[in-house]
Amino acid sequence: MPRSIFPMAIADVSAFAKSVRGEIDKLDHKPSHVEVLNLITRAAGFRNYQHFRAAAQTADVIENWNVAVEPEPIPDEARVLRTLRVFDREGRLVRWPTKRSQQELCLWFLWSKLPRGRTFTEREIGEFLNTLHLFGDAALLRRDLFDLGLVTRKRDGSEYRRIERKPPPELKLLLQRIGGLKQKAA
Repeated sequence: MPRSIFPMAIADVSAFAKSVRGEIDKLDHKPSHVEVLNLITRAAGFRNYQHFRAAAQTADVIENWNVAVEPEPIPDEARVLRTLRVFDREGRLVRWPTKRSQQELCLWFLWSKLPRGRTFTEREIGEFLNTLHLFGDAALLRRDLFDLGLVTRKRDGSEYRRIERKPPPELKLLLQRIGGLKQKAA
């Protein structure tokens, strides 16, 4: 069985040595290996060697984890409100926005409506996209979805498939607002 190595840092060697000597003086016999380990780790501030090992392993695990949690990005509400103008009360695109940032958010909206894992032919994805917009240019949407890396396609255009990616924070807010429009329309 391989031996585990647990490093120990000692801030004050003199105080540590005095503590070890004091622990050994309390004994009336020559300490065994395990007793020496316990003496040393108690002098370092641990209850015993097992406590020291557990603390060392926990510190190692925590160090190896990347627990730096980044806060959830805040959505740009103004961008969402500007993009919302190109949708009707049914949640369909009425026109294609001129600004690229709004176009990208619309493409993320379309991406969110594509079923996961489903493969589309060029005709099927065109028909699917036609249910989500009213300006009659599924080819533009198909190309832009591919260019933005939201769908993959075969070279001959025979297969389209949604690529799983983390959407921008604005998408969730946009979907909520569109849902609100649909409820008002009903």
